Amino acid sequence: MPSDIPTETPTADYRHLLEMERGQLEAELAELGYGEAGGLHYDPNFADSSQVTAERGEAETLAGQLKESLDEVALALARLEDGTYGRCEACGVAINPARLEAMPATRFCIDHAARS
Repeated sequence: MPSDIPTETPTADYRHLLEMERGQLEAELAELGYGEAGGLHYDPNFADSSQVTAERGEAETLAGQLKESLDEVALALARLEDGTYGRCEACGVAINPARLEAMPATRFCIDHAARS
């Protein structure tokens, strides 16, 4: 049976790490032109060639991934508020603090991360 006690003492301010990650993700989305309305904005006067269409597709895919990561950070901040942060959603075991420092929005221990 896995130990419920982390192997290391937590040293990170997880809220700070999550807020920094949120700021970075928001900056990357803004750089892509992702607006508050939830979509990418393009110059209507820009020529619509196949290259532009491909670039738009790539930008939209990247924006979707960034938005998904941003949603994960928001969920992690909510878990901090309700006291469930740092526990694996699959098994309930405390997530190793080193893993939380590396991936503060993670929802799973290392054993269950590969399965999700």
